[in-house]
Amino acid sequence: MIFHPAKDRGHANHGWLDTHHSFSFAGWYNPDKVHFGALRVLNDDVIYGDSGFGMHPHDNMEIVTIPLSGALAHTDSTGSKGVIRAGDVQIMSAGTGIEHSEYNGAPTGATSLLQIWIFPEEENIAPRYDQRSFEAEERKNAWQILVSPHARTGGLWINQQAVLSRIDLEKGKTVAYANHIRGNGVYLFVIEGSVEAGGQRLSRRDAVGLCNVESFEVKALANADVLAIEIPMSS
Repeated sequence: MIFHPAKDRGHANHGWLDTHHSFSFAGWYNPDKVHFGALRVLNDDVIYGDSGFGMHPHDNMEIVTIPLSGALAHTDSTGSKGVIRAGDVQIMSAGTGIEHSEYNGAPTGATSLLQIWIFPEEENIAPRYDQRSFEAEERKNAWQILVSPHARTGGLWINQQAVLSRIDLEKGKTVAYANHIRGNGVYLFVIEGSVEAGGQRLSRRDAVGLCNVESFEVKALANADVLAIEIPMSS
């Protein structure tokens, strides 16, 4: 088990972007926090009004964006265009190469989001984009699968043996998390609230990484919004 307190994350404020890094990113480097298995990036971003990421390239990475509040306009080199809002999840397979932009066009007000990069299972596939809305009611005290390599689970498809799930857990409730894919590890990130998992107490934006464990319990010490990133431990 590894414990990553929120206060130990990297931080950069660029004026238009206020960002925290769970793993080494851009100008922040921590040799003990380069990746967790195939999970390479977990950025906690706030993008202020009338600003955003201009067109920029990626390749051979699975990129998942989870807006927590506000909205972003998306454009990419595959011709995909759209708006993602809180409750939506967006995924891109960068594959052989993709350029994209994400922009908060609101004149005032910030957009908060999580951006997650995962090493792909198969490299150099055709670039791909998808997004979907997920009902909050369906994750009340139950794990809601957002991303999965198996279409039957109802989540967005990902080019990796990874499963992303989210839960809104009421204070005092305990739920089990059982790995969907044997041998995977789980990086548990508390979006809001407080929980106990793997014997570790976690508060807002704290995280714990668990490996060589096929199941564990999560107990809500306060109402909590939690993201589980189940990931292969070889990258």
